[in-house]
Amino acid sequence: MKERIYYPLLAVLMVLFCAACNEEWTDEQYEHYVSFKAPMNYAKGVTDIYVKYKPNGMVTYQLPLIMSGSTMAGSDTEVQVAIDSDTLKSINWEYFHNRKDLYYRELTSGYYELNDMKVMIPAGDCMGILDINFKLSGIDLVDKWVLPLTIAESPTGSYEPHPRKNYKKALLRVIPFNDYSGTYSTTTMQVGFKDAGNKMTTNERTAFVVDEHSIFFYAGLINEEELERRKYKIIFTLNADGTVTLSAPDPDIHFKLIKNPTWKVTEKMDASLPYLKHKTITIENFKYEFDDVTSVPGTPISYTVEGTVNMERKINIQIPDEDQAIEW
Repeated sequence: MKERIYYPLLAVLMVLFCAACNEEWTDEQYEHYVSFKAPMNYAKGVTDIYVKYKPNGMVTYQLPLIMSGSTMAGSDTEVQVAIDSDTLKSINWEYFHNRKDLYYRELTSGYYELNDMKVMIPAGDCMGILDINFKLSGIDLVDKWVLPLTIAESPTGSYEPHPRKNYKKALLRVIPFNDYSGTYSTTTMQVGFKDAGNKMTTNERTAFVVDEHSIFFYAGLINEEELERRKYKIIFTLNADGTVTLSAPDPDIHFKLIKNPTWKVTEKMDASLPYLKHKTITIENFKYEFDDVTSVPGTPISYTVEGTVNMERKINIQIPDEDQAIEW
């Protein structure tokens, strides 16, 4: 008799338990926080983004916004985005203190357009896209440019920005690139005092975009964080005929070209990874002189720079977007 009572009771309890579980699965387990998909590089305090340089043209960068949670929103959610200059100021002080020449500069409105500071996350979805249109012609990369964004509070309470600062903010360090910019191996480039036998080398140097066909290096071994680094820009223009034109914007360094270099590009597919292409830019046999006019005020130090440099890019040919295909 007892068994007849226990079994129906057990069945009823199982039904109630399963119903409770099913209801729990449909309920939101977390919070519908909104954040940027822009992971910060904590060593720099910003997020590097690479934007293809187009002369007098516009390039659209798509920045995702993500709504967290275990369920999708039941209605469209309009998220308000704002410029966040205050956070950029805090980052500058935290990372550089009194070295104001190294501060990240806020990208001015002449270099970008935001047609709408609102992003729609559709009902039943967890992501929306902020389109940022960059116009980078004429930008000077002696400075480091950052577009600081934040997710603003909802005026209607329809969403909540993520409580973690590095989730609800996107400090986008904009790095334009062309076919020749990037990190070059410089182990075969020699720098020495003029008319002296001792030579110095370094492993690598960065080439920054000037325009579609030009890059600049800092002269010789001038440090990329040198206070007066702006004086020491050496522009390399890679011409279609394989020659390279060198010039220096600042006449104070007494730049003198000794030997005209040439350049070439080689491509080959990876031996193990069939989707990976290796593209190498080589600038060969250049030689120039310049004066360091700032290390010892009033006493120029003359240097000779000569050699060959090269840069390799690894490109995933399966990815159509060039900025995503390159392994930075």
